[in-house]
Amino acid sequence: MTTLVWDYRQEYEAERDDILEAVDQVFRSGRLVLGECVRQFEEEYAWYHGARHCVSCDNGTNAIVLALRALGIGRGDEVITVSNTAAPTVVAIDQIGARPVFVDIHEDTYLMDTSQVADAITDRTRCLLPVHLYGQCVDMASLRGIAAEHGLPILEDCAQSHGARHHGELAGTMGSAAAFSFYPTKVLGAYGDGGAVITSDDNVAADLRRLRYYGMRERYHVVATPGHNSRLDEVQAEILRRKLTRMDRYIAARRAVARRYADGLGDTGLVLPEIAPGNDHVYYLYVVRHPWRDEILNRLREYDIELNVSYRWPVHTMSGFAHLGYPHDSLPVTEAMADQIFSLPMYPSLSPGVQDKVINAVREVLAGL
Repeated sequence: MTTLVWDYRQEYEAERDDILEAVDQVFRSGRLVLGECVRQFEEEYAWYHGARHCVSCDNGTNAIVLALRALGIGRGDEVITVSNTAAPTVVAIDQIGARPVFVDIHEDTYLMDTSQVADAITDRTRCLLPVHLYGQCVDMASLRGIAAEHGLPILEDCAQSHGARHHGELAGTMGSAAAFSFYPTKVLGAYGDGGAVITSDDNVAADLRRLRYYGMRERYHVVATPGHNSRLDEVQAEILRRKLTRMDRYIAARRAVARRYADGLGDTGLVLPEIAPGNDHVYYLYVVRHPWRDEILNRLREYDIELNVSYRWPVHTMSGFAHLGYPHDSLPVTEAMADQIFSLPMYPSLSPGVQDKVINAVREVLAGL
């Protein structure tokens, strides 16, 4: 059987009764869209973060789109972010007509190098968008200082960092608003798509609720600018409600998997994840690095181990974003890391036996290089 970088089936077997009960509860309720389950999930997810509001939506990409629009970002504005991210981060910026402006990353953590942000600010900059990548947070202390100096909002991309902390503060609570994805692979994952924005700004929350529902404040009446049809359905909301009570357990299991990798691979030539100062890593992905990455991946297939690269192509190098005009070597660290990084299997239900298979195979491949 092929070993995959992520597999939900063992977790599903353990939680099957609860998941099916959630589905049956919704189907029997008589309300399938924007009902009590959505309301309760939003309330509980906001409470988990100590935020005033959570506004759910249909996916993480639209969470960023809605949040940017609610923060007043639009056509011609510039948003500073990174190219070492999943493409949806930048797709969302592009979708509202704004221009993404990229800064480079740290070689050790692959996170935004906040020392480059101030020099990237222009008179068209309207937002800073840090990506809390792979399960740990950007240096928010320095970024908040820059934002305060220039009067800019911060939108945190927390798609990969549910439950992560930076100097004790939860990811998503250190800016003006934060966007989350509940895609199935996430630390808190649905059984389909889903997303949300949290904020403690009442006006931003009101705009988010309007924008996710066509722009309506009341049924059938669009006010101000038109919005989107971007709603989390009741089934996913109820599943997420139940899984939220187990999220800290999922994080503990991910950290145990990470420790096992560190013990099993720490004496090899593989560069293992480094935790930035003040961070509590939740290991959404376990990203390692080696200069012979592609050879390693090819050889691991002989062991029936199929791994991912997150991300092989930095966004600024993609043909779909050629219009941004970033030349080769414009983000040297991002580009260099993209040639070396890859992800080992990481999910809470990863068994010690399967993980040992991966560790032993990686050790054998490295020894044979």
